[in-house]
Order: sequence, then C-alpha cells, then structure tokens
Amino acid sequence: MSSDASPPEGTTNEENEAPEANGENEASGGPGATGEARATAHTGEAGEAAHTRATAHTGETGGAAKAKGKGKRPRRTGWRRLVPSWRTLLGTLLAALLLCVGLFALGYHLVHIPPANTAATAQSNVYLYADGTQIARDGEVNRENVQLAQIPKRTQHAALAAEDRDFYTESAVDPQAMLRAAWNTVTGKGKQSGSTITQQYVKNYYLAQEQTVTRKVKEFFISIKLDREQSKDDILEGYLNTSYFGRNAYGIQAAAQAYYGVDVEKLTTAQSAYLAALLNAPSSYDVVTHPENRARAEARWNYVLDGMVKERWLSTTERAALEFPVPDEEKGAAGLSGQRGYVVQAVKDAITSQDILDEDTLALGGYRITTTLQRKKQDAFVAAVDDELMAKIDKKGRKADRNVRAGGAAIDPATGKVLAMYGGIDYTKQYVNNATRRDYQVGSSFKPFVFASAAQNGATTQDGRAITPDTEYDGTNKRPVQGWKGGPYAPENEDGRSYGDITVGTATDKSVNAVYAQMAVDVGPAAVKRTAISLGLPQNTPDLNPYPSIALGTATASVLDMTKAYATLANHGRHSAYTLLGSISKNGTAVELPEQSPRQAVDRAAADATTSVLRSVVEGGTGTAARAAGRPAAGKTGTAEEDQAAWFAGYTPDLATVVSVMGQDPDSGAHTSLYGVGGEPRVNGGGFPARIWAQFTKKALAGSAPADFDLEGVDDDPDRSTAPSSTAPSATGSAPASSPGATDTGTSGPTRTDSGDEGQDQGASQGETGSPTQGRTDGTTDGAGPDGGTADGGGAFEGAPDMEGADLGGVTGAGAADSGAAAGPLSDLTSPSSRRWPQ
Repeated sequence: MSSDASPPEGTTNEENEAPEANGENEASGGPGATGEARATAHTGEAGEAAHTRATAHTGETGGAAKAKGKGKRPRRTGWRRLVPSWRTLLGTLLAALLLCVGLFALGYHLVHIPPANTAATAQSNVYLYADGTQIARDGEVNRENVQLAQIPKRTQHAALAAEDRDFYTESAVDPQAMLRAAWNTVTGKGKQSGSTITQQYVKNYYLAQEQTVTRKVKEFFISIKLDREQSKDDILEGYLNTSYFGRNAYGIQAAAQAYYGVDVEKLTTAQSAYLAALLNAPSSYDVVTHPENRARAEARWNYVLDGMVKERWLSTTERAALEFPVPDEEKGAAGLSGQRGYVVQAVKDAITSQDILDEDTLALGGYRITTTLQRKKQDAFVAAVDDELMAKIDKKGRKADRNVRAGGAAIDPATGKVLAMYGGIDYTKQYVNNATRRDYQVGSSFKPFVFASAAQNGATTQDGRAITPDTEYDGTNKRPVQGWKGGPYAPENEDGRSYGDITVGTATDKSVNAVYAQMAVDVGPAAVKRTAISLGLPQNTPDLNPYPSIALGTATASVLDMTKAYATLANHGRHSAYTLLGSISKNGTAVELPEQSPRQAVDRAAADATTSVLRSVVEGGTGTAARAAGRPAAGKTGTAEEDQAAWFAGYTPDLATVVSVMGQDPDSGAHTSLYGVGGEPRVNGGGFPARIWAQFTKKALAGSAPADFDLEGVDDDPDRSTAPSSTAPSATGSAPASSPGATDTGTSGPTRTDSGDEGQDQGASQGETGSPTQGRTDGTTDGAGPDGGTADGGGAFEGAPDMEGADLGGVTGAGAADSGAAAGPLSDLTSPSSRRWPQ
C-alpha cells in the first residue's frame, strides 16, 4: 500500500528515521525486515507499530543523552574563571597547614636552648672626642641576682601587670599578641611588643637584642622548649634578674638600689609599680633624668596599678591611697664625674632616640662611639661658666646660690655638628643634664622665630602693612592684641613699661611683649609654631602651643633644641642634620648612622633679615655684653616666668651657642627664681648668660679670623636707630611713656623693686633707667587715665584652653586702656607677689 511510505501522524522525520539508523526498517518492509514484520505492515497495523517502536527508541536515545549531559560540569566563563573552586581552596589550605606543621616540627627539632649569653659579663662602651681622645668609659654592668622568694609578691605582681598579666595561665608564646603588635607597628601606631615574659626572658638571657627575623624565630622555639623544661616561677625569677631598668641597673635588686636606695624586699607597692613601668622605656620614664616626660611616666605607673586592681592583686582602697613615688636623684659613677657623665647620657639618648641601637643592645656594651665634640671647645665652655658664674657663687653665704644650674651647647652651623656641651657643674653632684632638659621656659629668646615666620610668610599687620624691621607697632604695656578670637589677651611688658609707637627692630632690642604678641597674631600663632619646628625645635616641645603667648617664649625647649634653631638662622635658613655622633663601631664593624639631607627651613631672605635684627640686639639692645666676644654677632636675651631661668642665644657666622642659667632647689627639685644669685638683684639674659657666651665664643674661635655676616637683601647696619623718644605718643593716643597717666596700672598688686632683664633697656643711652616696679594688679582697681582721671579696671582675660601658665597678662592697658588684672582661669595659679612674666 502506498500509505506505508508516509510517516505516521504525530511523528517527526527524525523519529521515523531512527530505526533505519539501526538497520531495523521493519515498517517500510525493506530488505532487512523479517517476514513477520512485513506481514504486520500489510495487515494495516504497520503504521501504529512503527510509530510505537520509533517513539520508544527515540525516548531511550534522548534519556541516554540527558544522562550523559548531567555528569559534565559547565565550563566557567568571565570573572568566574579567576575564582578558585572550593576544592582548590581546601586543597591549598590543607597543604599550607601541612607545611606549617612540618616547618614547626623542623624548627623545634633544629633550635636548641643555648647557653646563657654574655650579658652577665657585658663590655663597657668607650666614648671619644672627635680627635679620638677618650671622654669616658661607661663602667661595669650593675647586677645582683636574687631569689624569687626575696622579691615581694607586690613587686612580682607589678611586673606581671605591666608586661604579661596572663603569664601563669598562658603558653610561652602568644601568636595573637605577636600579630597584633606587628600590625600596630606596620600601621604606624608605634613599635609594639607582642612578647610574653617568657619570650622577653629568652631574649635577655639566651639571645642578643637585635631586631632580626632569625632572632625572633629562635626566640619563638626556645620559649616553647623552655616553658616545658622550667617552671613559671623559675622563668619569672630569671626575667626579673636580667631585665634592664635604666641607670645601668640590671635586675630588680640593682634597680631598687639605683632608684630608691633600698633592697628589693623593702620596695613599696608604689615603688614596685614605678620600676615595673620602667621596663617599657627605661630612660624615657626616668622622671629625674627627663622631667619633661613625667606625665607619660605617671600614665604608665597608673596603668600598672590599674592592672593590679583588675587582676585582684591590689584593692581599690589601697590603690586610691598611693602617690607617685619620685625616685632619688642618681649619683653618677666616679668615672663619669665632671662633664663626662652628661656627655655619655646625651650620646646614649641620641643613639636610642634615632633607633640606631635600642637601649638593651647598647647596654650590652662593646661599642666604640666617636662624638662630634671638640675637646678644646668643651674645656673652653667649662672655663667660661666657672669664670663668669661659678666664681661668683657663694653657697654658704647666699641661700639663692644653692639653686644655680647652668647649661650650654655650641653647634657648627655649616655642618650641624655639636662641638661643645655644658651639662652642669658635675654629673656626680647634679645628675640632670641642663643642656638637654625640657622643663624651663625659653622666654624672649623665642621672639626671633616670630619675626622669621613673619618674613617667611609675607605677613602683614592688622591694617595691611608688611612686617619688616622698620614696621611700627604700638608698644603700650598691656595693650590687648587685635584679631585674636581665642579670648582677650593683653600681655605685660617687662617692669610694666609702655613704649608707644616703636619699630619692630626696636621692639626686638628691648624685647617688648606687647609688640611681639600682636605680631604673633598678625602672622598666625600656628604659622609661628610651624616656623619654630622647621628651624629645629622638636614638634613635641612642651607648651609649644599656637596661642599669642607663643611669642613670649612659654615653650620649654632645651638648650640644645634652641641651639639647633639658632644655628639654622646662622646658616641662612638652611637646616642641617644636627648630631652628636661621628661614628659607632663594634669589633671593627661600623654601625650605620642615619643620613639626613640638609633642607631649607626658611628662605634665606627671611633668615638674613632676622640676623640683621638680632645684630642690633647685641650692638645696642639687651645683649651688649656679648660684644666682649670681639666678633660680629647676633643674639637675643630671654627670661622665663618668675625669673626661673635666664637665656642668651646667639651666633657668629661660624658658631651658634646658647647659654641658660636656671634656678632649682637641690632638695625638692622645684624650680626657683634667680633673685639674688651671685649677689645680683636679678639674673637676666644680658647678665651671666651673655657674659658666659662672650667668653666661650672668644676662646672657642681663638686663632681664626673674624668673619662678617654675609646677608643678602637686607641693610646690614647694626647701628640702626634705637627706640623713639620716651615722649613720643603711642598709637592709641595715650600719654607719653614717661607720663604717669601712661604707665599707671593700678596699685592693688604688690610691686617689685628689681630691674628687668629686657627692662634694663640700655637706660643710660636713653637718659633713663628701666622702671623698677613690676606692678601686677588683681581684681578691680582704679588706674589713672590719660586725662588724669580714673577709669575702673576690670580683669577681662580668659585664656584659651590648655594655656596653663603660658598665656599671661590681663586686659589692663596703660593710658587709654583700662587698668585692671587678669581675672581668668589663670588668676589663681600663683599669688600676685610671686608672679613673673616670661620676657
């Protein structure tokens, strides 16, 4: 039948052809078909049968294909090709874990506990002058081992609270703490210690102190082994006997003697906490050596005590009753007498502060350290202080003479090398280095930085005039500064004197506070601070705050800091890498010193303009005693608040030197005024400091031809005219300075009868002397106005936050300004009779 050739209804060609592909063409009755099949086709059932078989066959083939497709993963495309599968990740982690286990096993097997290191027999360090002659040898290691039973539990607990509170319950190493310390270091939070007490003991007793990966790996494995072989008590005992506490004291017993003069058994809880605090930074937290760091040391001490309370080793009641235990003043070893001990201390600080060597490594000794100090200049400094100051001191006859301290430093402006340093009369008698301490105000020796900042920044006055040496300002005593939004501020001039309109040059010669406070506001206190730092003051200088009072020298920079800044001015504004270090070596191998490229701190024009102004101070201002050096010189005098320190900072073209005379009670360590020292009513920057400066500079430069200042873009005329006549009117229209109406500031406050530092003001050349009174009024007073009448004086000064004792004075004007006292947050800091302003 012809209908056999057509596919059944409802099937596709593919389904119909499927049997042919397998040689089963029964439906068509082809050659390969059986007789039965052909018969079926002829009976009329062929279509239905063929359809059934074809459909069944097709279903089997499709099912097989689908089954085959399910077993094959689709290929990754696009960004998914970059992401490893979970199988790959799991395999990688397992491999890494096996590798770590293998490395740990290998390290544990290879690293053995070594014999004790040579710390117990550490060598001395040798300190040399620049010419190779010896300054000092820092002596033998101070250590005395004690049993743990001899160390009070309070002392043990203090050490644990400071360094490792979980010592008795944790393992020998703390990987989490190590990772955290590493992260803090990398992210700029400072170097952090992630070591347990066990690790620290291993470092102290078995290994060297170098910060290397090899040493850290050894420390890790030795700590684990040691923890299995020794008891926790043995490890703690070893740690307390080998740790360095500063003052060349190794171990808790030596530390107890070095700081408090007692054996370890007699240490109090407060003393124990302080010694434990030292473990973190021995030299930095020694509040006798570094009084400026007392706040940090006390914070660490409180941290230790709070930890003891938290761990229930100390009750809150006992904690509340404790007071900070100021350690004894160290008496240096006999081998470090004279200036030697001060030099050694300053060199150690320089090495550790620049991360050349850490304290522990340096303390192990064996280093040959050549300084930049020149022996002849060092001797010249000592001679100058002895001749100009100490020879006039009578400690038995004058009580004030017991309080005298002196510090000095000299730097080569061209190279930045510290050539001489005077730290005190004798390291074995006065332990603190007066050249490096940062706890005395610098007074008016800071004022040149204000002018340099004005010149550098192109500053203008409130009415738009450029600030130059010839720019006129109102020098009226207690004149309120204009343009300052931090609260009223009206500083007092030395001896309460008013000057009326005077030039910047004359205000510098006479150190007029009213002018420089206003100039600081005109320049911007923050800009002044930046300039001072750029010139050489450390950024963390105490009380270097961006307020108008910054001009009065309320900052407490060290003598060496100030020398660095003045050397930058002497070097035409170019700041060199100032250093005490010439070279360091050990066993013939040199230690690498940091390299610092010179930089232009301020423009040469700004620096040279400042030098020109400071030349006038020496030639006809408050620093005329410096002319005895017999060389062209520039400089500035300064006096700290309450006359607690007097300064002369100056330079020739080839040598920058700063000298400071300070007052300090030898028993309590408190700052004292210098009234009566050396038989003089007052000690000011133009007195002892300037005379010491002159003698030292003359001897230090003997044999070399005097060099003139090479100033560009300025009129280098040291004979610039001095102040206007005392009868000149002030800018505010007040009466002349000599008029009672112009200078009367009220009488409720006690007066002083001593003359001023900058208040001496070359009175002879003016036909007058500085006012002997230091009138400081408090409360509401009546003061004479310019018209002879009275005006109610009201205290109006409200210092900005954090000014502490720095921002001085009240809104008490002379002449046109109302008279009155400071009545702000500072008014109760000291009594009127004892208050002195920095000048």
